[in-house]
Amino acid sequence: MRTTKSPPRHGPITLISVGHACVDVYQGAVAALVPFFVSERAYTYAAASGVVLAATLLSSVVQPLFGALTDRWAMPWLLPVSTLAAGAGVALSGLGGSYPLTLLAVAVTGIGVAAYHPEAARVAREVSHGSHTAMSWFSLGGNIGFALAPLMVSAVVATAGLHASPLLALPAVAGAALCATALRSARTPATGAATARAATAVGRADWTSFTKLTGAIVCRSIVFVGLSTFISLYVRQRTGAGSASGTAALFVLYLGGAVGTVAGGRLAARYQRVRVVRWSYALTVLAVAGVVFVPGPPLYLFVALTSAGLYVPFSLHVTLGQDYLPQRMGTASGVTLGLTVSVGGIASPAIGALADATSLHTALIPLIALPGLGWLLLRTLPEPATPEPVTPGPGRPRAAASPASPASPPTGDARPTPATDTGHHPLSG
Repeated sequence: MRTTKSPPRHGPITLISVGHACVDVYQGAVAALVPFFVSERAYTYAAASGVVLAATLLSSVVQPLFGALTDRWAMPWLLPVSTLAAGAGVALSGLGGSYPLTLLAVAVTGIGVAAYHPEAARVAREVSHGSHTAMSWFSLGGNIGFALAPLMVSAVVATAGLHASPLLALPAVAGAALCATALRSARTPATGAATARAATAVGRADWTSFTKLTGAIVCRSIVFVGLSTFISLYVRQRTGAGSASGTAALFVLYLGGAVGTVAGGRLAARYQRVRVVRWSYALTVLAVAGVVFVPGPPLYLFVALTSAGLYVPFSLHVTLGQDYLPQRMGTASGVTLGLTVSVGGIASPAIGALADATSLHTALIPLIALPGLGWLLLRTLPEPATPEPVTPGPGRPRAAASPASPASPPTGDARPTPATDTGHHPLSG
């Protein structure tokens, strides 16, 4: 069978990226609501961080499950449905004053986010044909959603109070419509779904490397969620300014991530992904130290550097995990894009409890060491090899190769060679 290279499909990937923003705005919204829960409901640091935990704990547990399911079946309907669920949880979180009901509402958001990401990553990599740059644009959408979250929450809640939270559901409605449109644009022939599940990339699963990568992402997750939860309150304390200073710091943390994600994709087109990820973790150690110890307005510069260090490797984590487990790409996406990203919320109450017992400044100091631990885990990580395609036989379609990751630094985007006459899905298990 003759194969040809296909360029990324820019229309669907753009729609999916914008839809990604409409989902991840709710991950950012939970952290952005924390100062308002503290001020309007008198939550302690530990109670406020428990809200973040509720949004992330179920997400951490169920996201790999959704990833495993997408290894077996294509479930594109999850994209609009999960987007609406994510928005509904945040919309309901500001109603009433019951702490258990607030936890339940944000838990719904966490489940919606968990259901969205593995399938969205699968579809995004299909339409991008393995381009690191195109995948970074998909991740960029989520980062922009994070960045807009504090502005959206501040515009609604700071103006009208927590009881106005139903207005926060509007991006979910828009995101669900965008996802449905993107899926119609990216739809493959009817035989493609069955063929995609039959065609399986041949490649040895490197569980050792995948485990090391997972450990590093956990370290990154704890730093990111910890700062997301408390940076707004911390900056208010350090600068002596009002709520606007805290909102600005959270916006910088999220917006810097958008810049870092695009930079990560471009750097990966010139250097090995593992090398770029290592550099990023090393930078983050110094940047987090600046956030904790540098006083006054220069603190914002270190918030931006921290954001870049945390987000340059973001989309690269996903493609590395997929290439370490070439036959379980949905599972790899569920772990790298979900479980390990969300697990930082589990550590958030411990940070809050330490802040209640000592000070917020003291509680943030341990975050400096975590990127260094992640760097140690990554130090011996190999660049994954390109999985070989299945050799076609009677009744056996040719599988598309996974994105190339050559031993020497690539000169451009690594793209698989899809089998155009089979409709194989490069993310199928």
